[in-house]
Amino acid sequence: MTPYYEHAGITIYHGDCRDGLSMLSHVGLVLTDPPYGLAARWTGGTWGAAKMYDDARRWDRDLPTDAVVSLVSLAPKVIVWGGNLYPLPPSRSWLAWEKPNKLQTMADFELAWTNLDRPSKLLKEGRNADGKRQHPTQKPVTLMRWCFAYAGEAELTVDPFMGSGTTLVAAKDLGRRAIGIEIEERYCEIAAKRLSQEVLFV
Repeated sequence: MTPYYEHAGITIYHGDCRDGLSMLSHVGLVLTDPPYGLAARWTGGTWGAAKMYDDARRWDRDLPTDAVVSLVSLAPKVIVWGGNLYPLPPSRSWLAWEKPNKLQTMADFELAWTNLDRPSKLLKEGRNADGKRQHPTQKPVTLMRWCFAYAGEAELTVDPFMGSGTTLVAAKDLGRRAIGIEIEERYCEIAAKRLSQEVLFV
């Protein structure tokens, strides 16, 4: 694949991660948030009727199980948000994101599976800590920075389900090298624009 965006140690590839993972080497950390397979089962009152969710019901219909399971052998450190929805090995190290602004029609927390051998941890952070979301399942940058701190040092981080690029934005903020792969081109464009902005955190 040809880079869609490349600057200061951050690279975006537009394509299917199942075609691109084989080209990667020296990956130290996989940090990703793949589809949860919820599609029409999403709830959330009026927000679920917003236009950004129309197409999401297409790409969030099925779980990319084979691709996610293959990530376990890609790097020595792996963090998969929504990992509780996939047949991954048992782990003592789970991450939990608790959302203080709780709503009856939405999840109060989300879980990330890891292959690390550390105590499980919890972070409280708002759903839209970065302002208006540009992707229906966009995670806060502070959440991904927290994941980086939990995982520790890594030569190269890969996010095979990049979405709007939050993992890469966090990597840029922290001065880390990272690669993102995203199958939807419009999200590649959004991520590239976010990365073109000034660093927000040091």
